Amino acid sequence: MKRLTLVLIAAAVIAACKMAAPVEWHVGDVQPIDAPAAATGSAQPQLSVQGDTLLLSWIELINADATLKFAERTSSGWSAVRTVSAGRNWFVNWADVPSVVRLADGSLAAHWLQESASSPYAYDVRLAFSKDQGQSWTQAASPHHDGTPTEHGFASLFQAPGAGLGLVWLDGRAMKAAKPDEEPSGSMGLRAAVFDRQGTQVSEAVIDDRVCECCPTAAALTSEGPIVAFRDRSQDEIRDIAVSRLVDGRWSEPAAVHRDNWQINACPVNGPALGASGRDVAVAWFTVAEDLGHVFVAFSSDAGRTFGAPVRVDDVSALGRVDVELLPDGAAIVSWIEVADKRSEFRIRRVDRSGQRAPSTSVAGISANRSSGYPRMARRGNELVFAWTDTEAVGSRVRTATAPLTPSGTQ
Repeated sequence: MKRLTLVLIAAAVIAACKMAAPVEWHVGDVQPIDAPAAATGSAQPQLSVQGDTLLLSWIELINADATLKFAERTSSGWSAVRTVSAGRNWFVNWADVPSVVRLADGSLAAHWLQESASSPYAYDVRLAFSKDQGQSWTQAASPHHDGTPTEHGFASLFQAPGAGLGLVWLDGRAMKAAKPDEEPSGSMGLRAAVFDRQGTQVSEAVIDDRVCECCPTAAALTSEGPIVAFRDRSQDEIRDIAVSRLVDGRWSEPAAVHRDNWQINACPVNGPALGASGRDVAVAWFTVAEDLGHVFVAFSSDAGRTFGAPVRVDDVSALGRVDVELLPDGAAIVSWIEVADKRSEFRIRRVDRSGQRAPSTSVAGISANRSSGYPRMARRGNELVFAWTDTEAVGSRVRTATAPLTPSGTQ
């Protein structure tokens, strides 16, 4: 009887160990899929996810006419393409990219950039909302009201807790130029605004009054509220990545993710990326050390209050232009442009919270020139979706691909 009891206990322990074994999620083979964008003249892709909805937006440019379009990823492929807005006075840029996002109530919000004066550094963020799945849109408005012919851009849109749309943007109202075509000097700021469910602006706030002038921003929603990441700028030109969190209606004091101490007297046009799930956060970014570019990722388990030691992601050297997604097991998938052996590639890698790195995978070859812009990655359920600009095509073309996500034991 005693022996039988010991056998049963041992069996129970083995079963419990098997049940407690961590499930790891892995990325399957990358497969190109047809993109909904035009075969000629499409660029500046952006991906956004709300729940199980993934939206791809992009710009189609024919001569001076720019059009913001989008489509939804469904179980049967891409939905019909819809148009948000179009104009001849838009500011179209490889790094400062428009977006279309779905909010928690099912409505849509979109942003693009519009020239406000003849200066190349004068443009505004324009916002519009749709309550009918993009069939019609409200009249465009701006979240900033200073009226200065200065730069307002690099916006990141997110779901505002208890409200409608939240966003952050780089705001150049404090920057001045001696001549219309001269690059402005002064301090670029980072501002935030919230709009209610009816599309009425209810707040505007300063997060940081001195940030890098033209690096994209990032935003994500944790279980404790929004977190934003951006490239900060100190008085002695240290331009490291910082985060700020919206806590009890106020943005926290910006805090460095890691002290890279990258000193550069110019904007590298290389912003961070954020992924969040509950209180877990991952931030990916680009920096330069000893004349080589590298990509890093760091994790937080307290909604972005603190971050662990950074883990290097690239193989040899990187151009940056990062993105990041969290997996159900807490690991991150990081994307970037790798530069090695006179080649550049859009690559991805799984990095877990302990710092263990899986082998990197190539999504596609991509130009190292600015015209290729920022490649994008987003997770919709058990699928990763990728989008990038193919500059080898005539007039450029947005390409897309997917890769399945599978838990260990099911591959």
